[in-house]
Amino acid sequence: MKPDLKILIVDANPVRAAIIDEGLREAGFTDLVRIGASTTGLVAAIEAHDPDVVVIDLEDPSRDALADMFLVSRHVRRPITMFVDQSDTASIEAAVEAGVSAYIVDGLKKERLKPILQTCISRFNAFRKLREELDEARSQLEERKAIDRAKGIVMRLKGLSEDEAYALMRRTAMNEKRKLADIARSIITAAEVLK
Repeated sequence: MKPDLKILIVDANPVRAAIIDEGLREAGFTDLVRIGASTTGLVAAIEAHDPDVVVIDLEDPSRDALADMFLVSRHVRRPITMFVDQSDTASIEAAVEAGVSAYIVDGLKKERLKPILQTCISRFNAFRKLREELDEARSQLEERKAIDRAKGIVMRLKGLSEDEAYALMRRTAMNEKRKLADIARSIITAAEVLK
């Protein structure tokens, strides 16, 4: 883990914020920004400070705070560690669904900050990779569906076999230096217009 990470500390309690600050500095992190705000307005603060990691201490997270976290994680994809003093199963599940990478109950000790941050960042990166792979798989599936649909249109209109229709579309894509999926979408659009 790089010691030059920029870390945003969100804590309304100055004593607890000082514990986080001191623990991170002792772990070798120096680029720290501390705000005393609640989770309201956190998206703007994250955009303004552009941190690599966000550390939030809420003591007792409310439903509104967790809803704010959901909005934050959707808009600014960053590893988020949240420290709370007490929690229940529903709050833990809501925090994980909201995109919090590490949800630590009753564990705010400065010695634990570095390994918790490492876990948070690793978990965030693993989920980001999975999300990217899922997005790529969905994109490929949509392209495959478009190609199959366009192939059916070409087969019907030109009286070609499936292999011949695919070869024609592929040749067209190569000649026009376009992706096969783009040609397929053009065929589908043209067929919709000519109905």
